[in-house]
Order: sequence, then structure tokens, then C-alpha cells
Amino acid sequence: MAAANPIVSLRAVGKVFDSGTAALDGLDLDVRAGEFVSLLGPSGCGKSTALRIVAGLSKPTNGVIEWPASRAGDAAAGRIGFVFQEPTLMPWASVADNVELPLSLAHADPAKARLAVGAVLDHVGLADFTAAYPRELSGGMKMRVSIARALVTEPRLLLMDEPFAALDEITRFKLNNDILSLWQTLRQTVIFVTHSVFESVFLSQRIVVMTPRPGRVFAEVAIDAPYPRDDRFRTSAEYAGYCRKVGEVLAAAMDARP
Repeated sequence: MAAANPIVSLRAVGKVFDSGTAALDGLDLDVRAGEFVSLLGPSGCGKSTALRIVAGLSKPTNGVIEWPASRAGDAAAGRIGFVFQEPTLMPWASVADNVELPLSLAHADPAKARLAVGAVLDHVGLADFTAAYPRELSGGMKMRVSIARALVTEPRLLLMDEPFAALDEITRFKLNNDILSLWQTLRQTVIFVTHSVFESVFLSQRIVVMTPRPGRVFAEVAIDAPYPRDDRFRTSAEYAGYCRKVGEVLAAAMDARP
């Protein structure tokens, strides 16, 4: 069960780009420590924008981001990991060097950094590929490297922006299984952006359904199915029922008006 206290809160967050496009309007969201939360909505509803604002990669036009558990009152450096839609690996660097990049930029002790890299590559199932280069990897393996790079700094909060959307269904299912296993082992807080009802139900404790642009929270759906979840859950009546419920909420959100 997730802790009661939020690790991050968004209060009336809005975002208007220089072009005049309003991506978010009045977004309110609490994410609790240790929780797995998915942001679900149609393309262009502001899910990725919200994630970038939480990461500090973009500033809200209005509203505030609160970090109640941080003494500094904001996101402590190195405590957020971000997995983007594309792996964005350096093609000239080995798997180990790609994963070590955040530690190198932070001037971490090289010996300790290599130990951390080895441990996280073991967690994502790439212990035998430390010397490989991105061109030698499948799409799923590249994404594992990207996940390992996000985890190597031991973040409190892991942000994932549709990381599996471009992968084939079999690989996507496998990585869904793996990310849940990692979450249960490492216990980071995860905010996962997706436009897939099926993926959100399989992964999440809570699904935040957003309206079309400008995005705001339309409804939240708790997924009370126990963990670990596996292929048996995917074929269960319980899973089908949750998918139907979330699909109906999403359809209602699509018809919502500001």
C-alpha cells in the first residue's frame, strides 16, 4: 500500500506554449511515495507536458509544484529519473558507458559508479551486454538500457513517458512485466504516461484519466488487483472488467468540455 503523504503535488497547474497552445489547465494531482500511477489520455492531452513539468524540464505558466517530503521544498538534484519515449542512447558508447553517463556528469567516484552500473544492468537483465553498442541491441534492449540509466542514480521518483509505445506487442508485454518486477524490488515512486487502457490497467495502482487539451484530471480509477501481476492476470475476468471500466471513463473524458 502506498504511503499517505504525497511525494509531489501539482496545484492548479497550467501550461500555455509560446504558440498560444494551452496544453494544461487547472491540473491538480497528488502522487504518494511508493505509488505506481499512470496518466492516461489521448495524444496531445498534456500528459508528457505534465511529466516534463514534474521533472523540472519545463516551467508551468501558472500553478505550483510542491515537494512536501523535500526539506528544500523542490526536487532534489539526482532524485528524479526520466525514461523518454525514445532510448536516446549515445551510439558511440557501450551499454555500460551509456548507463554511467548521469554518474559521470555528477562527478561520481569511478569505482563506485562502475559497481552501480553493474548492479542496475543486472536488475534489467543486461549483465551480459555491458560492452555491447546500441547498434547491436534490439529495440527492447535499448529501452532496458534507457531504464537502467534512469535508475542508476537511485531516484526517489521515476518518470516514464510512453517508453514502450514504439515496441511490438510481445516485447511490450515482457517489458511491462519487467518494470513491475523492478518497481516491486526497488520501490521507487513511478509516474507512467500512456495512451493504452490495457497497459495502464496492468501496471497501475491508480489511473489518472485526463481530458483532451487543455489537459486536466477528469477522473481517477483505483486498480485494486494484487501484485505480482502476470500473464494470468492479463487473461482474467478481473482484468477485463477493469479495462472496460477505464475504457468507459476515458470515453467520457473525451466528451468533456473545459
